[in-house]
Amino acid sequence: MIEGRATARYVRGSAQKARLVLDLIRGKDVDKAISTLRFVRKGVAKDVEKVLRSAVANAQQKDGAGDDVDRLYVAECFADQGPTAKRIRAAPMGRAFRIMKRTSHLTVAVGQRQEVGGFVERVGDMENPVVDDGAVEGSGVTKKQTKKARKTSASKSADA
Repeated sequence: MIEGRATARYVRGSAQKARLVLDLIRGKDVDKAISTLRFVRKGVAKDVEKVLRSAVANAQQKDGAGDDVDRLYVAECFADQGPTAKRIRAAPMGRAFRIMKRTSHLTVAVGQRQEVGGFVERVGDMENPVVDDGAVEGSGVTKKQTKKARKTSASKSADA
């Protein structure tokens, strides 16, 4: 199982604005996430892309397998608030306005998707299966047919 994590600390910009971008890529494949970040019109998107690429590189370095990168996805990503630098701006009539220069810590973790395999168990009434004789191959059973089958099986059990 490949896993990689990267953190960028003291990134200039608020954590709230960074979370807007991170929400766009959470759970996506790495390739889709990078292409999404390229077209996002937010300043923090470049920083997030750097952190994502670093997390992928860390995953490759940790595991030593470069061919499984296609199955990587953004497992988790979040932005924490960093220290805020406070500055003073002169205002009219001898007053002063405070300027808050916020920073954030960006963290991105990538992981490998689980293999989906095994067998599927059939769930339902095996004594009275609903079969659609006139259905096209690949189409399922409609809701109407399922309701009809339930009514007939209920009436048969009530008669007995």
